[in-house]
Amino acid sequence: MINDKKALYDKAIRLSQICNACRYCEGFCAVFPAMEKRRDFDIKDMDYLANLCHQCGECLYACQYAPPHEFDITVARDFSAVRKESYKKFTTLKFLSSAFEKAGLVTAVLLLIVLAVFIGITSGSFNKDVSGNFYEVTSYNTMVSLFGIFALITLIVVVISCVKFARSIGFSGVRFIDWMSALKDALTLKNLGGHDYEGCTFPNGENRSNLRRYFHHFTFYGFLLCFIATCLAAFYDHILNYHAPYPFLSAPKLFGTIGGISLLIGCAGLFVLKLKADPELLDVKSLNVDYALIFMLFLSALTGLLLMLLRTTPVLSYILVLHLSTILSFFIIVPYSKMMHLFYRYLALVKNARECRLNTHN
Repeated sequence: MINDKKALYDKAIRLSQICNACRYCEGFCAVFPAMEKRRDFDIKDMDYLANLCHQCGECLYACQYAPPHEFDITVARDFSAVRKESYKKFTTLKFLSSAFEKAGLVTAVLLLIVLAVFIGITSGSFNKDVSGNFYEVTSYNTMVSLFGIFALITLIVVVISCVKFARSIGFSGVRFIDWMSALKDALTLKNLGGHDYEGCTFPNGENRSNLRRYFHHFTFYGFLLCFIATCLAAFYDHILNYHAPYPFLSAPKLFGTIGGISLLIGCAGLFVLKLKADPELLDVKSLNVDYALIFMLFLSALTGLLLMLLRTTPVLSYILVLHLSTILSFFIIVPYSKMMHLFYRYLALVKNARECRLNTHN
């Protein structure tokens, strides 16, 4: 495994040296100008550049050294493999990371099944007629305590991993303006916009399209709206003493419904694009991790919407158990899944903003 890891980074360093000498792709995205600021490359540079890469595919179809050329320059594919290695390298509890790396989707599904059976049996929900009341399946205190603990553990692991990553790639001299510039690039997905925001060549290079960018927006902002809905529901319950169930036109319901639908659209779209993607753009070993995250996000949104639509039916308890186990599974897999690219890529954008600012001043 050590040799495989060394070979992976050696190959990434080699392609960076070739790209840095050629510089034909310097206007495509943030990666190549970042390369040009370096004369030599090491493993830390590869972790940084790989997480700065958005895997748009522009460079593959423009490169004169891409396959079948003997240089075999495939930046998107090889940097994808380095990104996956960085998720594992900087996390804690690495045995869990190895399990998701080898069989991400299978591991996620097995975890979901185990949790669903556990929650169903311990709550006795499979034998209950809950009449539309979630808390007859499992008490409010139990739900908040269980999910609060797992959410806190997940947050701690993610923060530790991000600190390790930031220290490794180098964050000295970063200022507030760099964080804000990176936030703008991240929220707009600037590096997936292509030239004048006409789109990138993903998934197969046939034409430019903004579909991948749009589906990422649906996924991210859908997730954000669902999070806001959860926070609003907590505010209503604890501060306003206004308890669920809430009417459809209430803020928690509206944010949750719009967010859930957006998540479904985004996840389905990203899954289809991956199926259509040029094999030269993809690291096959990373697909398991990618599909596991898409599946969990899609199922979280689907079960959440079904809870709203079927809350007065006899199947409520079963859907609630599935939804709760899905959310719990999601918390567990976040530090070991492609969800980490959300954090690492933002940190890479912050470092890139700092380098661009210093380069402008010089």
